[in-house]
Amino acid sequence: MPAFAMLLTSLSGIGISSVQAQDVPQLEAQFSCNLVRQEDGDGERLNFADQAVIGLTGTQIKTFQWESSVFRSTHGHECSVDTSDEPQAELTGNGWRISLRDSAAARKRRGYDFDRGLNCSIRLERDGEELHLKPSCPALCGSRLNFSALTVNLKTGLCRYDE
Repeated sequence: MPAFAMLLTSLSGIGISSVQAQDVPQLEAQFSCNLVRQEDGDGERLNFADQAVIGLTGTQIKTFQWESSVFRSTHGHECSVDTSDEPQAELTGNGWRISLRDSAAARKRRGYDFDRGLNCSIRLERDGEELHLKPSCPALCGSRLNFSALTVNLKTGLCRYDE
């Protein structure tokens, strides 16, 4: 009987661990989005293109890569961030805030020699099946002001660019 009691204790310990592991917020997302729209003032055509692979478990970043581009008829600009930029995750009330360990060093590694800002914060907010990406990260965007703000439906893959 004592062996049976010990087995029960071990099994209930496993059950408790599983429940605790499920409480850790996780995000597995992979998407590719694009949108073509006319610029209001001059009617210039803009093509937005974004693709990302994101894997988060609590504050641990397993994978993080996001490329965001805006193309005009005469030129284009892009932003990108990946694990080589040393992103860090912090949990918020409804998702994550991603920042860089040293955004100035990440900007310098990319060869940007003019000041666009050294801040980098990307909010990832879950609302059911929707993931809202709210960037404020000019440090990694060269001459572009920021990544595109967008919402992705994680179930259907449909994207909506936020203005």
